[in-house]
Amino acid sequence: MCGIAGIYHFAERPVSASLLNPMIRCLAHRGPDGEGTYIDNSIGLGHRRLAIIDLSTGQQPMLSEDKSLAITFNGEIYNYIELKDELSKLGCRFHTESDTEVILHAYQMWGTECQNHFNGMWAFALWDAKKKQLFVSRDRIGEKPLFYAEYDKSFLFGSEIKSILAYGVPAEVRIELLEIYLMLGYIPAPHTFYRHIHKLRPGHHLLIKDGKVTEHQYWSFPQIDENEMNTDRAAVHEEFSHLLSDSVRIRMRSHVPFGAFLSGGLDSASIVSLMSQFTEQRIETFTIGFKEKLFDERGLAKLVATAFQTNHHEHLVEPDTFEYSLKKILYHYDEPFGDSSAIPTGHVSQHASQHVKMVLTGDGGDEILSGYTIYQGEKFSAHYQRLPYLIQNGIPKLASSIALSLRGNLRYQLNRVAKVCSAATLPFSTRLITKLASINPATIKELIGNQNHTWHIEDYIEDTMRDCRYKDPFYKLMYFQFKVSLPDDMLVKVDRMSMAHSLEARVPFLDHRLVEFMAKVHKDVKMSGYTRKVILRETIAKSLPDELLKAPKKGFVVPLREWFKGESFRSHLHDLLALEEEFMIKRDTIESIIQANIDGKFDNGNFIWILFLLRQWRLNVG
Repeated sequence: MCGIAGIYHFAERPVSASLLNPMIRCLAHRGPDGEGTYIDNSIGLGHRRLAIIDLSTGQQPMLSEDKSLAITFNGEIYNYIELKDELSKLGCRFHTESDTEVILHAYQMWGTECQNHFNGMWAFALWDAKKKQLFVSRDRIGEKPLFYAEYDKSFLFGSEIKSILAYGVPAEVRIELLEIYLMLGYIPAPHTFYRHIHKLRPGHHLLIKDGKVTEHQYWSFPQIDENEMNTDRAAVHEEFSHLLSDSVRIRMRSHVPFGAFLSGGLDSASIVSLMSQFTEQRIETFTIGFKEKLFDERGLAKLVATAFQTNHHEHLVEPDTFEYSLKKILYHYDEPFGDSSAIPTGHVSQHASQHVKMVLTGDGGDEILSGYTIYQGEKFSAHYQRLPYLIQNGIPKLASSIALSLRGNLRYQLNRVAKVCSAATLPFSTRLITKLASINPATIKELIGNQNHTWHIEDYIEDTMRDCRYKDPFYKLMYFQFKVSLPDDMLVKVDRMSMAHSLEARVPFLDHRLVEFMAKVHKDVKMSGYTRKVILRETIAKSLPDELLKAPKKGFVVPLREWFKGESFRSHLHDLLALEEEFMIKRDTIESIIQANIDGKFDNGNFIWILFLLRQWRLNVG
């Protein structure tokens, strides 16, 4: 696990170390164990190393035996042992124990098709001196990041945006992406908030040759006829158990101490239960919590830790850590990133990094199992639309009117009922936007006003879903999450916050074999009635404590709505009013959003955080 960067001048001019070194050194947090560069005339590759496998001979950039290939690689190839055996039988000779050398030999044997042989997470750049070609690849699901730019008659790349800015690429803001950010809370690939910098999409690779950059797709999320989805429950349960167990097994390959993130949810608890089957050592587990009981899952996590006899560590996150969290998020994400779960992810990563160098996490479980409550919402919508119109229209109005007379959590719940019922009658794309946005999308439209050149969320959703062949909204949602919210939100959050603390995070649920298999499982096998994660509950999770199985889903959330009511945050909230001048966002609408949260009328905490990150980022980029 590392940080990578590089320069390829299209004109035949030599790469200067004075340009390459700053690109690498700003990534030191991603690789504190070593630094290396490779420069050969117009190509320069840089590397910062976090040593997890082959501690003594895995330095990078690594060269092939004949010096014709050079690679800088970020990630892990989990099946490197099996590939090494296969390649050895084909005549390859190995001089290290690293997975990096496996990539070099795999490229020599299979060319760019080598990507299809890898089971892992990666972003790498491989220079082929014989072909005068740079081959840049990103893993199938998008666990590892790769940013690039064409600037100064050169191709530039890096693990983080700051690396490319360090070269001198102008930090011009793409103001037309404002609505997309405010609706989603992040900027989806291949875009960034910087005009000259792009994200390489998951499952894609670039070939840079003769001054041209061409993009190719080598993997895509599988789509099959929804009438042919797998309905054999017994067979699904058996294969799911086998694939997840094997995914955990190969992700425990490490030459350094490791552990697991453990929340009060089914996913991380199931990973810990499987890990306990593959080691006789006590597993190091890490949990964070909050004083606000509604958001705190430490009790449930402790039950799992006790059941599997882990060496358990707890950490409490309090409001006074806000400034620290803000600085970390601004520095490591480089562009506005409004998913507030980055705060606890940062804290648990910092806590874990004091004990281990690698962790397994339960991320991705909700995606492959269709386990988010939004999937329950899609099933509910199908049923709700069959009700008489007067009932459909009356329920949300009744819930909203009752909510006006209440305070506290019950009011928030009734407002949510109104939102869900109102959305249930909408077309899928409109309903999706309503569920993606932290507040009413109409309020966001009002906030922005009629700005010229704005890329509207409706157009973005239409573009994204154009290649989706599914008709059932349940499967459409699955497609969207794997194409957008998983790689551009959840995995970004995990990568930046873990690597900010020089900690490698591995995600067993996102083994591509498991993703491909579960994509073909019928929705009623994944969700029996409205029961989430039935497959997990009836297989791996059967060994978990009953209290955990019965607990409602909470998610990795922060009590922002409560934090933003406190006096200590009033000065921060007032600072948001500067967005009127910077982004032409309406001041009175900002004020009403803030006041509604303070008065307890609506839970606007997450959206205020989205605005807050935008304001602070703008201060940083100037």
